[in-house]
Amino acid sequence: MIKRIQVFLGPTLSRVLVIWLLLTGFISLVLNSVVQQYDWVRPVQSLLALAFVLGAVIIFFIRLPPDERGRWSAILVPAVLALAVGLTLLPQYSTLLIGAALGWVVAGLFLSRSRMPIAYREAIKHLRKQEYAESAKVMDKVIRAEPDNPQHYKFRAEVYRLSGKLKQAIRDYEKMTELVPDSPIGYNGLSEVHLQSGNYAEALKAAERAHQLAPSDWVTLYNLGMIEDRLLLSQSVIDHLARALALKVKDVRHRLLIHFYLLRAYVRLGQISAAEEHLAALKRHGRGLDEWQTILEAKEAETLRAVIGADVAQAANLMGGQIKLNEWQP
Repeated sequence: MIKRIQVFLGPTLSRVLVIWLLLTGFISLVLNSVVQQYDWVRPVQSLLALAFVLGAVIIFFIRLPPDERGRWSAILVPAVLALAVGLTLLPQYSTLLIGAALGWVVAGLFLSRSRMPIAYREAIKHLRKQEYAESAKVMDKVIRAEPDNPQHYKFRAEVYRLSGKLKQAIRDYEKMTELVPDSPIGYNGLSEVHLQSGNYAEALKAAERAHQLAPSDWVTLYNLGMIEDRLLLSQSVIDHLARALALKVKDVRHRLLIHFYLLRAYVRLGQISAAEEHLAALKRHGRGLDEWQTILEAKEAETLRAVIGADVAQAANLMGGQIKLNEWQP
């Protein structure tokens, strides 16, 4: 559980959470020494407990994708308000309100989880145990029952990708593009699987189609630039990834790789001054490097390591000075 939280939050936010816990806990512990002397100590300790809860919620919300924040707000905001009232305004009912807050969280998690089809929950359970074949079999039954639902193919494609069955993943993404030809999601997935399999020409074709369907989405530009990097299309890498940066990529991990690919493209073109600018930007993204290294250490990241492991390692060497820019021949 702790490892999953660390992977979800990333190294920086994990450290912030631990420091916040230690700080509020230490102050509360110190106050215990004078708890019998002053009436204000207990209320302050209650406020410290509430401050920790609020801080933890904010830290987790920072990492949540935007489409998940609404669901978690509905679960956590009422619980936090109940805690606040119980710890400050109505301490005589604190036990009751704390119990109500926990009950609301449990009920909210149960209700939101119950919306997920039972078969998906079963497939996810197998995934967590790395039982990929069993997870795929569950999705086989789902698809036989609902053969026109594109989300089923997307889920099974991801299962196949994790298990290294790239041909099957390609087949499912192609089926998804047939069912929803105007959606970039299937083409994005298709480009990533072709990239993973080393079929760069097909990867480029799918990425270009995804970008046509979502020209203002930084993800399609990022995938396009990463594939063009493999094909040594340096000017195209610069064109597309510079536009991706202009769209304000919030994810620090992906900003790091965007700067890395831009740096490599400029070096290949012999434009060293521009490359130096991106090397400087790369060095400002230490948190992104920490996050990638934490993610890539996980057993489940074998697929991801195959695609970007070498890129992350090179970025780390450039940032650490083990690779000199004027000597680098990418």
